[in-house]
Amino acid sequence: MASHSITHVPVMAEHALELLRVRPNGVYVDATAGGGGHSLCIARRLDGGVLVALDRDPEAVASVKKRLADFPCAKVFKANYSEIDEVLARAAIETVDGVLFDLGVSSMQLEAARRGFSFQADGPLDMRMDTSAPVDAATWLANAGRAEIIRALRDFGDVGPAARIADKIIERRQKNRMKRTMDLAEAVADALDFVSGTPAEVRTVFQAVRMVVNEELKHLEAGLRAARALLAPAGRIVVITFHSGEDRMVKQLFRGWTRPEILLSADGRVIEKRAPLMRQVTRKPVLPGPDETERNPRSKSAKMRVVERMAPETMK
Repeated sequence: MASHSITHVPVMAEHALELLRVRPNGVYVDATAGGGGHSLCIARRLDGGVLVALDRDPEAVASVKKRLADFPCAKVFKANYSEIDEVLARAAIETVDGVLFDLGVSSMQLEAARRGFSFQADGPLDMRMDTSAPVDAATWLANAGRAEIIRALRDFGDVGPAARIADKIIERRQKNRMKRTMDLAEAVADALDFVSGTPAEVRTVFQAVRMVVNEELKHLEAGLRAARALLAPAGRIVVITFHSGEDRMVKQLFRGWTRPEILLSADGRVIEKRAPLMRQVTRKPVLPGPDETERNPRSKSAKMRVVERMAPETMK
């Protein structure tokens, strides 16, 4: 589920690990193991520490287990990042020193046409990150109402002509022609037939449908809240996003966590002002440098934010 470049080198990997502040004897969670790039980088830095790597994609889990086979410090689980607390409870781990979220879709998923994530190759309209999930993209598009499709395209893809595209999707599904990735790509192109070449909206429509099918924002919020509850003092959460909705959620949560908590009486008087449990390590999002964006064009939309749990002595 993590986002990696075509060469499977994690986006902003070195900077992410620097901000995660990996200590040899620490306990860390790679919440989006994906192709295993970040997990491998963390495992190599551990000596007496523990790495918990999880992903909801069973193919990614199998790949990461092989990649980390020589690292006894690593424990790999098939799980959604919203289940971090349950996974760590099973592993008898009470607190962690860092959690990394690298969001989006991995190159491993994009390059497999049978997974249905990419509009650049024909394949089943699937898009499930967890292939055991009951609803794939074709099923969702076959059953969603017009208003629901429009809302999804606007909320998750910032798609302007959402209504035109939704109408074409419905028109094609009524003819049983909304089963494959090319069906969806052609529906977008038909709706925007005044655009020469492949409309830019094809990419954002695929992104929107994927995010809805996998309920990504819902799971992200749950995962971030669970990670926060598990952090040891001075522990950090590092999040790399590729979508404005994801970044907005992370920004809002982090901002709320790093502000003092004010308790008010019924008449509005301040009863108590508590120091925040967290501090922002990055006041503004960290962006990829020109070398990385040239090497990996997908990284252009990447933003990294970091928060740290305050040590007790700094909260007084």
